[in-house]
Amino acid sequence: QLQLVESGGGLVQPGGSLRLSCAVSGFPLDMFAIGWFRQAPGKEREGVSCINSSGGSTNYLGSVKGRFTISRDNAKKTVYLQMNSLKPEDTAVYYCAARLTPLCTSSVSGFDSWGQGTQVTVSS
Repeated sequence: QLQLVESGGGLVQPGGSLRLSCAVSGFPLDMFAIGWFRQAPGKEREGVSCINSSGGSTNYLGSVKGRFTISRDNAKKTVYLQMNSLKPEDTAVYYCAARLTPLCTSSVSGFDSWGQGTQVTVSS
């Protein structure tokens, strides 16, 4: 059974950094494209970033481009989201999700399995 577990969230001041991790178990990680999504209170879940199965292709939400970096270590079965220059509007629950295909999509419905989420709060 495929399982995804996020970690690394927390409270950080504006301008600070966090690194989120998504640990995958149950199947080899290189079978999946992995996406990071976020959902703020009262808002729809949105795609933040995605990395294809080999790690050779990534994409980002426009508002995080240049600040966030997605990466993966298939041997460690972990995907990371490095978040720098954080802003209050980045506050949300962040989820990782797996897609049983090598290619990315930004669509929530395009992902097959989800983690439980980790809270990121950016506030002074």
